[in-house]
Amino acid sequence: MTGRESPDALAAGDRYVAMGSSFAAGPGIGQRVPGSPRAAGRSTGNYAHLVARRLGLDLDDVTFSGATTQDILRGTAAGRPAQVDAVDGATKLVTLTGGGNDVGWAPRILLSSLPRPVRVIPAVRRQLESFADPDLGEQRFRALRENLPEIAAQVRRRAPDSTLVFVEYLTVLPPDAATPTGALPPDVADWGRTVARRLSEVTRAVAGESGSLFVAASAASAGHHAWSAEPWTRHFHLTLRGGSPYHPNAAGMEAVADLVVRALRPPG
Repeated sequence: MTGRESPDALAAGDRYVAMGSSFAAGPGIGQRVPGSPRAAGRSTGNYAHLVARRLGLDLDDVTFSGATTQDILRGTAAGRPAQVDAVDGATKLVTLTGGGNDVGWAPRILLSSLPRPVRVIPAVRRQLESFADPDLGEQRFRALRENLPEIAAQVRRRAPDSTLVFVEYLTVLPPDAATPTGALPPDVADWGRTVARRLSEVTRAVAGESGSLFVAASAASAGHHAWSAEPWTRHFHLTLRGGSPYHPNAAGMEAVADLVVRALRPPG
């Protein structure tokens, strides 16, 4: 954890900033956060809102679907501010779920599941080829490995009395490669499992190095993948109803909220 002696020091009314991409924003789960941009996909059913309600915290949810760690640090060319700018000296809790867009994880498995007439569109084909390029993949992971520690350092500098929690991604793909994945080709599913494991390893390492808390959502959800009997994530579909494809559903967000609260308020 960051500067706080114990996360138990959190009190009702404390300021909480939630940062991250769509796995944190929760598009399609519950209602859109009033006043939030539609493109953000920011839902009142995401884990940040659930945690804030359970602990009585004052939430500033700046999550945004499609965000990269670069967006979190520096904002976007379109003028969207850096998410980390929301963190100030009054902030006592910060959660972060991000990195998947940096390394092309969600974009590749989603685009690969679209009908072939869409996949052969030149712009889509180029994107898919880019995500599949191992050299570019290494470059993306190197950039991620630089950005995550910088985010932690920025949070520590802006809010020295805060607790930073890295909340990793829920498991989407079945751990067993023999399980059919429907519209998602088996080779892309194998790639997705490998990238998800590496993303988890990087996130855990940065959390440890920065003295932050780490919520191991992937391990907790391994038996609740999108094709399981009790899924916490969605497999491919063409609507946002109940959650985006290859993203958390309402049960998944409840489970992540449980994990975060448990990390902040451990038994005993």
